[in-house]
Amino acid sequence: MIEQSPTVDLSGRVALVTGASRGIGAAVAKAYAAAGAHVILTARTTGALEEVDDAIRAAGGSATIMPLNLLDLDKVDVMGPALAEKFGRLDIFVGNAAMLGSLTPLGHVDAKEWQRVMDLNVNANFRLLRTLDPLLRASDAGRVIMVSSSAAQSARAYWGAYATSKAALEAMTKVYAAEVATTPLKVNIVDPGATRTAMRAKAFPGEDPSHPKDPAETVPLFLVLASPACSSHGQVHKVPLKAQAA
Repeated sequence: MIEQSPTVDLSGRVALVTGASRGIGAAVAKAYAAAGAHVILTARTTGALEEVDDAIRAAGGSATIMPLNLLDLDKVDVMGPALAEKFGRLDIFVGNAAMLGSLTPLGHVDAKEWQRVMDLNVNANFRLLRTLDPLLRASDAGRVIMVSSSAAQSARAYWGAYATSKAALEAMTKVYAAEVATTPLKVNIVDPGATRTAMRAKAFPGEDPSHPKDPAETVPLFLVLASPACSSHGQVHKVPLKAQAA
């Protein structure tokens, strides 16, 4: 676990957060904006993004909404050039958007649903890394943070599509980290653990919703990993069970 940082200053940084309309993505986006970053909010739902944008602006921060369905992979490919033209830079990329899929035996998984889970959880992040790579390398302190899950390592029965996709995401992210090891770019993975999100509610419908941690409790780790002072690279970091900074 990396040490707690009392304050993280992201002034002048530009951050892209996918899945920013709710849950962990929204909490992280608000925290980055509060720390001084200009945050690009990406998700499918314009209305929900506008609510996050409104909250950021009401708190004195700045953000831009970019509605995008990450399953439209051809549109993902143009994200890098679009950001370069509009902002001229990108310092932080948080790959948070994900899909659970059905929890069912592998033999019962619908092939089209399997492909959608792989496309969102793995292929969209590959396409994002590819298109954002020039901007991230050009930053004086580029930061990539991919959101994974304990399912990537636990191989739970019935979690085939999701677990496989997160294991692939972790492998891909570690490969990218190795490839940029001699640059200022730092690449890490966050396993948020049990968190009060819509995905968690779908996976565990009978669970007491007050039991998992609030998404805001994941924020300190994301702040530290986004900081220009962060030295961690190629690591998987777990959010503590209780609220505390990483």
